[in-house]
Amino acid sequence: MDNKNITDAEERDLIESTERGEWVSVGNIEAQRAFWKEAARQTLDGKRRRISISIPERDLMKLKTRAAEEGMPYQTLINSILHKYVES
Repeated sequence: MDNKNITDAEERDLIESTERGEWVSVGNIEAQRAFWKEAARQTLDGKRRRISISIPERDLMKLKTRAAEEGMPYQTLINSILHKYVES
């Protein structure tokens, strides 16, 4: 969104959202990228099999949002989550 198009109400909403603690720093983005890149590499190594699953739309949207925040494709994030679960 172009800054010229932000209304006073939108600006107030953003400020209030920040004050409510709804925004969280991702910290060192390069360290986060390196972490997820390594997680993806470990997950993707080896023989693979394609599967199909159905999940609630809201969960998929949250996964896509989280993946975007982490700078990775959502399929990679799902794969990494599953890998961590089965390995723990």
